[in-house]
Amino acid sequence: MTRRNSDKINAIKEMPNVFETEERLSGTWYKDYFENQNPLVLELGCGKGEFSIALGQAFPDKNFIGIDIKGPRIWRAATVTEELGLKNVAFGRFRIEYIGNHFQKESVSEIWIPFPDPFPRTSKSGRRLSSPEFLERYKPLLKSDAILHFKTDNTDLFDWTLEVYKTTLKDEIEILEYTTDLHHSALLNPYNSIPSKYEKQFMAKGETIKYLKFRFKN
Repeated sequence: MTRRNSDKINAIKEMPNVFETEERLSGTWYKDYFENQNPLVLELGCGKGEFSIALGQAFPDKNFIGIDIKGPRIWRAATVTEELGLKNVAFGRFRIEYIGNHFQKESVSEIWIPFPDPFPRTSKSGRRLSSPEFLERYKPLLKSDAILHFKTDNTDLFDWTLEVYKTTLKDEIEILEYTTDLHHSALLNPYNSIPSKYEKQFMAKGETIKYLKFRFKN
């Protein structure tokens, strides 16, 4: 029987692998939950969690947290994770704008930004998850050697992001590698080749997947 959206939103309040409020997310909650010191990896805009779940299954030596604001999506992600018995995958339900309120400084080893909303209007460029505005929110949370991964099918968003990092942020961002066609490039590996839901859809339509790997300069 399909749960109504309101029921799902209420249900996740009791799910042990979902964290919503700043009170519950404060301090070292993620260390207490995972009960290990493995690297912490965040997925921004995780939807129903397919990507975080796939990463958790493939890389048990890392801890993954998918973040999204949509309650029904998080309910689905958390439900599947529980059914699979995955102990290294959890979810945070909050707006990514407030990510700085939910994690300790220098606690995150990696961030994935897979297929974010491109916000094509220039006036809304600050809402892009790869924008300088959002990078400023991520930066305090990252360990000194933290890696960020960005994937998109959107050529305009990819070109804009790359240009901003090469010019405006050239003194702050180190571009490690990038390609405009990941699945037909030498950069493809077991980690970045795991497709998200949207990646599968775009590839089925013949779209090429753009990929950028970068970090902040120390």
